[in-house]
Amino acid sequence: MTTPLSESPFLRACRGEAPAHVPVWFMRQAGRSLPEYRKLREGVAMLDSCFTTELVVEITMQPVRRHGVDAAIFFSDIVVPLKAIGVDLDIVPGVGPVIAEPIRSRAQLAQLRDLEPDDVAPVLAAVTALVGELGSTPLIGFAGAPFTLASYLVEGRPSRDYRHTKALMHSDPELWHDLMGRIAAIAGQFLRLQAQAGASAVQVFDSWAGALSLADYRTFSQPHSTAVLDAVADLDVPRIHFGVGTGELLGAMGEAGADVVGVDWRIPLDDAVRRIGPERAVQGNLDPTVLFAPTAVVEREARRVLDEGRAARGHVFNLGHGVLPETDPDALTRLVDVVHAYELD
Repeated sequence: MTTPLSESPFLRACRGEAPAHVPVWFMRQAGRSLPEYRKLREGVAMLDSCFTTELVVEITMQPVRRHGVDAAIFFSDIVVPLKAIGVDLDIVPGVGPVIAEPIRSRAQLAQLRDLEPDDVAPVLAAVTALVGELGSTPLIGFAGAPFTLASYLVEGRPSRDYRHTKALMHSDPELWHDLMGRIAAIAGQFLRLQAQAGASAVQVFDSWAGALSLADYRTFSQPHSTAVLDAVADLDVPRIHFGVGTGELLGAMGEAGADVVGVDWRIPLDDAVRRIGPERAVQGNLDPTVLFAPTAVVEREARRVLDEGRAARGHVFNLGHGVLPETDPDALTRLVDVVHAYELD
């Protein structure tokens, strides 16, 4: 008998209900470490693959078939909606997103128009197709958080110190908030379109929020992340909020409107629960590099994370960041088996 989608362990854990087992999925599970992904992507640029319906469907399904994870993460990139509205950018191998003309003036905000369904028609077609193919396995849609997207747009490429971003933030707060407001609208529209097309949950990635102090996060970032999460508040889809290096921000990230707060590997989950509060579930948080250790070590560390996750209202097992490209896919499959075998009672 097929389990109804609403009863999936992933969705139950997100809602703080008792799942049949601890659910597990991996950030960046769609691609990266899988040889079948690399073969499929040969000669195809990253952004081209993100706008090709058939490729998105196949790449999203690959880890579900191989690992038996409890949720699929939609294959895309956080800059896809920006590309869709005409921002001149590319994802350069070995570098990341590169913006042709970084946005640092008010006149440049005009290019950040609203996202329309037609802009991402191949993407939404992939969502619909995936929902049909996945059946009782939930599909997670996602978008980038405003601060992370703004950091790319202002810096022009990945940065170590975010000096242009922070300089704009502090020197011209009005322009900063207008920029963040435009980005939040686009990200929220992208999330909403994915949820309306059938995604069962959404995740907001704030990859670079850890570069902010708690005070700066609350002032310059949190209101705009709230706006993104509020964009799907009426759609009854769990909302996950994840950042890297955000141990000091976890409480504020939860307050932004998340149902589930993603935790990186730097702090224990039970400590994270104390910072976040008891009303939200947590996701995480095995160090991705542990997967390069012997199997016995991986199993020991996974059980430690699972034990610590008991403190939470709900726990979705994940890595503390994305799957590293050199990871042995079989190690991921074994890890899924370890998590599924963990006894909750």
